Amino acid sequence: MDVIEPRWRTATRSSSNGGDCVEVADNLSGRVLVRDSKDRVGGTLTFTPEVWRAFVAAQK
Repeated sequence: MDVIEPRWRTATRSSSNGGDCVEVADNLSGRVLVRDSKDRVGGTLTFTPEVWRAFVAAQK
């Protein structure tokens, strides 16, 4: 079986602060992955889509 790497993305505003932000990706198991853009090998947090949407809504 082939391993498909997540497609990481950053906020459109991340370039205005030097790129220091989090990266987010959806993976094939229906989870949302989050990591630090400055330390990509330092670990990844995993959330359900519902929890991630609630977090994003609370930040607005």
